Amino acid sequence: MKPVDLRSDTVTRPTPEMRAAMLEAEVGDDVLGDDPTVLALQDEAARLLGKAAALYFPSGTMCNQAAVRALTGRGDEVFLHAQAHIVFYEQGAASALSQVQLRVFDSPDGTLDLEKMEEYVHTDADVHWAPTRLVCLEQTHNHCGGAVIPMEHIADVRAFCDRHDLRMHLDGARLFNAVAATGVSAAEYAAPFDTVSICLSKGLGAPVGSVLVMDADVVPAAARARKVFGGGMRQAGIVAAGGLHALRHHIARLADDHRRARRLAQGLAELPGLEIDLAGVQTNMVFAGTRGAGVPAADLVRRLAAQGVLCLDEAPWSVRFVTHLDVDDDDVEAAIAAVGRTLHAG
Repeated sequence: MKPVDLRSDTVTRPTPEMRAAMLEAEVGDDVLGDDPTVLALQDEAARLLGKAAALYFPSGTMCNQAAVRALTGRGDEVFLHAQAHIVFYEQGAASALSQVQLRVFDSPDGTLDLEKMEEYVHTDADVHWAPTRLVCLEQTHNHCGGAVIPMEHIADVRAFCDRHDLRMHLDGARLFNAVAATGVSAAEYAAPFDTVSICLSKGLGAPVGSVLVMDADVVPAAARARKVFGGGMRQAGIVAAGGLHALRHHIARLADDHRRARRLAQGLAELPGLEIDLAGVQTNMVFAGTRGAGVPAADLVRRLAAQGVLCLDEAPWSVRFVTHLDVDDDDVEAAIAAVGRTLHAG
C-alpha cells in the first residue's frame, strides 16, 4: 500500500493549485518592504484575525520568540503552560534570545491555573523578584492532544492580565483548527491578545512560514525582533504565495481532518489493549496509549513504519497520529488495519 504519513500535519505537500500560485507570484524585496505577495499575505492574516498589522516569518518558533522579545524586557518573567510549545520545542529560546524567565503551570487540558498564578505575579516594587510581564496561551494545544482552549478561559486570562497590567501572546499555530472545531471566528479568538502567531505549514498545508499578527503598538518592536533574529527575507513572495493560497482556500477543509481523526480514534479504540480518550479527540490529533497492549510506543512506531504507516512516539507508552491535507478516508482505514495487524502479531 502507499505510505500513510500520520507523524504530523507539517508533512503536507503543496497542492497543484498552491504550486501554481507560487510559480506565478509577483515578488519584490521584503526587507525593503516592497514584496507585493508578502504584503498581501500580511494584510489577509491581519484581516482574518481582526488585528492592525502582521509580519511574515520563516518559522513558528521565530514567530513566537519575536513576540516574547517584543512584549518583554531582559529579566522579565513569562507565565505559560508547562507543556507549551514554547517550553517543549523551542530549545530554551526565550531565555537564550530574550533573557526572560519562564514560570510554568500544568494542567491536563492546556488551560492555566489562574488561582495559582495569582500567587506568583510580581511587579517592579520588590527587587528580589523577576517582574511578570507576559502570559502565553497555545491554541490548539499540541501536547494536550490538540485540545481547544475555550473562549471562556481566554476571557478569564485576559481579565487576569488586565488586573495585573500584563501583555498576552497566543501561540496560534493551529488556531484555525480551533475555528473549524467550534465555529468561533479567528478574530474572536485573537481579540484578547496583543500578538498571535499562526502557522501556515501545519494544517493549512503551505510549505513554509508563519505570521505574527498584532496590535499596532507592537509593530516596531516585533519588526526589530524579526530583523535581529534573522527573519528578514528578500523575494519571499514565492513562498508567501503558498501561505496566501492556504489562508484563502484551506481553512474550511480542516473539518475533514477532524472528521478523519475521529474515525481513526474510533477504529483504534476498538482494538484490544489500546487506550483512546475519545472525548479528548477535539481536532486532528489522536493519542493512543499502548501500555495495555504491552507494546512500548517506540516499538509500535517502528513496526508500523515497516508496514508503511508513519506516526510518532510522544512518550514511552503513547503514540501520536495526526490527520492532515494529504490523508484521505482510505488512508485512515489502512492505518487502523495496520495497527490491528501489528497488535495481533504480538
